Amino acid sequence: MDMKKKMAVMGIALLVALYMLGKAFLLNEEIKMFLLIFFGIGLVLALLRLLVNNSIKKMKGKDWKVKVLFFTVLLGFGLPFQSWFRTEILFKMDSAYLAGSVAMLVLGMVFMTLFYGFAKTKIRTMQLA
Repeated sequence: MDMKKKMAVMGIALLVALYMLGKAFLLNEEIKMFLLIFFGIGLVLALLRLLVNNSIKKMKGKDWKVKVLFFTVLLGFGLPFQSWFRTEILFKMDSAYLAGSVAMLVLGMVFMTLFYGFAKTKIRTMQLA
């Protein structure tokens, strides 16, 4: 995807998230805090995914024991957290809030993933200039 398309998708994701948040706060809907929290979770999950992907790229040339330790720690923390989040948060959440909350989670992840790439590109071009 070229930079203009990425910027458009990033802008749309942010505008939709701001619209959903703005509507919820202006109309004083009960879902407003869920939307805000899930958008934040989406931002953090995107950064975590980018960190893990970057760490996996750095595994080339490492000893197999280091690779096994890395994935053991990654799965040791990731799988229990994912299971807890699914069972204790999503499955126990009021179904009326679920769709909007998951949408905000996805919007946060899309926005932060594209924003990180955009920022990384800008910083690289500034360093080269």
